[in-house]
Amino acid sequence: MNSKRRTNAISAPEDKVFTLNDLESWDFPGVALAVLGFPVKHSISPQMHNAALRKMAASDPRFSEWRYFKFEIPPEKLSQALPLFHEKNFRGLNLTIPHKIMAVDLVSETDPAAAATGALNTLLWTPGGYKGFNTDGFGLARGIEISFGKKLKGADVVLLGAGGAARSAAVLAVQEGCRRLFLGNRTTEKLEPLRDDIRKLEGSTEFHLFGLGSPPSEWEEAPIVINATAAGLRESDPPPIALDGFPKETVVYDMIYNPKEPALIREAQKHGFRTANGLTMLVYQGVRALEIWSESSVPGNVMQKAAESASPN
Repeated sequence: MNSKRRTNAISAPEDKVFTLNDLESWDFPGVALAVLGFPVKHSISPQMHNAALRKMAASDPRFSEWRYFKFEIPPEKLSQALPLFHEKNFRGLNLTIPHKIMAVDLVSETDPAAAATGALNTLLWTPGGYKGFNTDGFGLARGIEISFGKKLKGADVVLLGAGGAARSAAVLAVQEGCRRLFLGNRTTEKLEPLRDDIRKLEGSTEFHLFGLGSPPSEWEEAPIVINATAAGLRESDPPPIALDGFPKETVVYDMIYNPKEPALIREAQKHGFRTANGLTMLVYQGVRALEIWSESSVPGNVMQKAAESASPN
């Protein structure tokens, strides 16, 4: 049984989805990494990471034994699954929806930089359990820098959403030293606890709350607009806000990468704004995760190319 399971894991295609049942009889002989989600079929993380590992193995043969998999784990099974992943010696795990917040209470240690976000997307095996990190902020900052040549320090940032992705982005913006942070959501009541939590961070950022139906319209300089809502996941979705009144130098970064041109990006393009989707964020949060696991330099350009090739449309 174990021999068969080992063979299946070694020869499995990168898009194969494993389950908790597979994990119980897991016997992969190399160094295993994985992404956990529910659902997880859409994830292109295995293609990204395995492409990087093949490149890294060319100069360091030990990485030829590393492989990245994907597991569909229901949220109610996460507390059961993580100790089993640890027992099976998975060196690193990525967590996606809906596991990021749940994992905070399930790890043995949390990186201080991740604590403020209230969510974890990267776990590192340690003898006592998994240590949790959040590399989403790193991915977002690199995505904005690569796409627009801009940094968040000193910038005006318009952030749309009040969920976990928005919280991570808000923490990043304040930690990076943005000048003003405009937090927008359908109901501003949900923004107040987010603002109050973020205010506890060190920094001099000025905060403003707004309803998505009434976006800010008076600007001293062009802002960086970041969409952290789910609006745009469906082709029929309207943009989360209207962009009339934004300066022509405004740039728009949408965390959604499938579809490649979600509603807010299409709206921004009508105004002539520079835009980027969340593929670079996905890539560079993965780059940082693989750096944590491997303690080595990671070829981000290889991961970017693999992500572009694997992206659904």
